[in-house]
Amino acid sequence: MRSFLGRDILSLKEFDRHEYFRVFEVAAMLEPYARDRRNGDLLSHKTLVTAFYQPSTRTRLATEAAMHRLGGHVTGFSDAKMTRAGDFYQEGIQDTVKMLEYYGDVIAMRHFQQGAPHEAAQHASVPVINCGDGWGEHPTQVLTDLLTIYRMRGTLDGLTWILIGDMRMRTMHSISYALSKFDAQVYVISPDEMFFLPEFAEEVTDMGLRWERKEHIHQVIAEADVIYMEPVVQPDYTKAREEVREDKGRTPENYQVTKKLLFEQAKSNAIVLHSLPRQDELSTDVDNTRFQRYWVEAYNGVPTRMALLALILGAVE
Repeated sequence: MRSFLGRDILSLKEFDRHEYFRVFEVAAMLEPYARDRRNGDLLSHKTLVTAFYQPSTRTRLATEAAMHRLGGHVTGFSDAKMTRAGDFYQEGIQDTVKMLEYYGDVIAMRHFQQGAPHEAAQHASVPVINCGDGWGEHPTQVLTDLLTIYRMRGTLDGLTWILIGDMRMRTMHSISYALSKFDAQVYVISPDEMFFLPEFAEEVTDMGLRWERKEHIHQVIAEADVIYMEPVVQPDYTKAREEVREDKGRTPENYQVTKKLLFEQAKSNAIVLHSLPRQDELSTDVDNTRFQRYWVEAYNGVPTRMALLALILGAVE
């Protein structure tokens, strides 16, 4: 297993099985800080720099909370419009990163441009964590999701997954890379215009992902151990920001999950995950059912990112 020390976290494509379980192990070790709502001093001598060029609620706050829980410091920006990258100068990634590396020990970046964190890592002398890049990937979210399932089931092998929603989403790319490393059966449900690009479908198939396309959730929900959701009513993730539109549309029934559907057709121990925010694809009446694990998923974002920060910055080997 490769060392995490000083390592960029850009994609799950290169992660092997052992690395997932090492992150989970360290997350379990550090979780008492999050659970007990107290701060330690493990990273008291380190600073995290956040560079968020797109809106974020859970990812940015969980990453910052993780650093605070370990006693570290946080600086950065959550609105590029208030920096030289977002005004008249349109300062590029290279110049921005060469400045940010002097202000901290690790950079957490979200960007509307696919590949931006990879470009940043080429120019930075400190590690870069990809917190979502356009339609690219979202490795820290999927590590959180897998930790949630692992804690519930005690394994990531032998499970049947439904991936439902927009398959262009960065989470769907990362979860597909990740599941290719495990014994998983995957059913994919998505509109044609939001389906995997042919080259991505070929890539994950070659990596060993066992997947099959379905048209309607009713066809496979009875088999699912995990229902992994994203909206089909989406903003354009290649833009820095997109305001709400009155005509944004509604989610067709074949991509919706409701309480009624779960209780009538799903396994009694099936798990629903959603990285949020949601539209009408996930009914709020699921929130108080035994199937719901997206609030746990949100909580697990803190210990997962605590583990990554501790490993990358050398506080844990």
